[in-house]
Amino acid sequence: MSTYTAYHLLGCILVLATVQFVVKKTNGRKSKLPLPHGPKGLPLIGNLHQMPSGFAWRQYREWSKEFDSDILYIDVAGTNIVVLNSTEAANDLLEVRSSLYSGRPRFPMVNELMGWEFNWGFMDYGNFWRKHRKLMHHSFHPTAAKQFRPYITKATRRVLKRFLDNPHPHQIMLHLRYMAGETIMSLSYGIDIQPKDDPYIQTSTEGVHPLMAAGVPGAFLVDTLPVLKYVPSWFPGASFKTKARHWKVLARTMIEMPFAASKEFMEGGKESVSFVVENLRKIEAGLENDPEHEVITKNVAGTLYTAGSDTTVSAITSCILGFLENPDILKKAQADLDRVVKPGQLPEFDDESSLPYITAIVKETLRWREVAPIAVPHFLKTEDEYRGYRLPANTVVVGNSYAMLHDENVYTDPFKFKPDRFIDPETGELDFTRARDPDHACWGFGRRICPGRHMAFSAVWLAVASLVYCFDFKKSKVRVKDDDGKEEERDVELSHEYTPALVQMPKPFECVIKPRSKEKEDLIRYVSQNEDS
Repeated sequence: MSTYTAYHLLGCILVLATVQFVVKKTNGRKSKLPLPHGPKGLPLIGNLHQMPSGFAWRQYREWSKEFDSDILYIDVAGTNIVVLNSTEAANDLLEVRSSLYSGRPRFPMVNELMGWEFNWGFMDYGNFWRKHRKLMHHSFHPTAAKQFRPYITKATRRVLKRFLDNPHPHQIMLHLRYMAGETIMSLSYGIDIQPKDDPYIQTSTEGVHPLMAAGVPGAFLVDTLPVLKYVPSWFPGASFKTKARHWKVLARTMIEMPFAASKEFMEGGKESVSFVVENLRKIEAGLENDPEHEVITKNVAGTLYTAGSDTTVSAITSCILGFLENPDILKKAQADLDRVVKPGQLPEFDDESSLPYITAIVKETLRWREVAPIAVPHFLKTEDEYRGYRLPANTVVVGNSYAMLHDENVYTDPFKFKPDRFIDPETGELDFTRARDPDHACWGFGRRICPGRHMAFSAVWLAVASLVYCFDFKKSKVRVKDDDGKEEERDVELSHEYTPALVQMPKPFECVIKPRSKEKEDLIRYVSQNEDS
């Protein structure tokens, strides 16, 4: 390609981008009310140069303090962004006015280039989305979801064996990812997962990981300037096109491969309790006449892995980090479990009501290290007014869960891991009048709240209870010389580094994982042998 052609193409792109900017800025303005407070931008690019490359939720929280406002307005090269940093603002807009705020942005990278339009979490609000939501609710509301608990239990038992056989700390996330994948593949498709190197889990993991990075607002410039999707992949700076093409193949394989296997199981007469088989049976029996029902079933099943794999891994790994920094919390939890769980058994779902401290630990983990700090943004299509501010049409609306769950006015010492904040010191029972239940911000908002939250919480709860009951988690030790030259043993301090993504994930860390006793080790092996027999 000649230099002239390249510059000519670049010039066309800039002109189109400028037109996009002008259209967005002049379209639909009906009110002369001021915009919410926010950082001052530059002509044309707005605040583009001020947007952080990672951990945007932290910057939003700092801007909120700087401008003394829980509502921020940010202009990113013509894209309107409103950030809600308080529960009150999120409730007023995303809950009370949910009919206006339940849309989704366009997501050119994820939906149009990477092929994730099947994921109903990214779908715009409308009738097709409602069909997905209805199907999901029917199978995963609190009562219906209990039918899948045996899958959760089996996967949890297996992960205990993995921790026992390979306790290296850098394997923690691999073990947990396999557990989450086994759970979701079993309940979604009825697939019996191999103990290791399962092709379905491998395929799904490869398919979902690109989304974790691409789904973050601002991760790719094409989301801000959709006209860039038309740039050829050979053009300088357009490597995102090549990435998207490869990621699209992974995404399609991720949803087609297990769905086809599930259909084969059903057609072969194999009986299993699974989401896909249940819905295909309805079509077969003539109980479901919607011609889109099979497609919707496939979409929802594919979305389940996306929503439940890395989220589970993130929560449990963060919980382990909390234990490493607070060994007294771990000991208290173990004492509670020893008191409730019968000898020779492992924690069960039936024990949950008798273990409020374990529940408090899981709640605090979801608050302390929120899994999805800003979740998937909402979208406002028509202009709105709130507290004397104008919220423009075509605005991306971000609920900053990170800011809400670390609000000093709601949680004392918000950056400390303190499960006792949710426990009545006199009764030992859960008490959310002492500190607000994190459910108000950790699962999303309004009509886009996570519909699988009840099952997800149950899976994390059982995994945490089981790991705490069977293992000790301690900081690694290192021998160092003091000022006098004498050697002493010290803890290896943790960095608490995370990877910024749609689901934030702890980076690998050092620790020591050991079974609490020979009896616990024998119990794990005995139960694992029976589960696999």
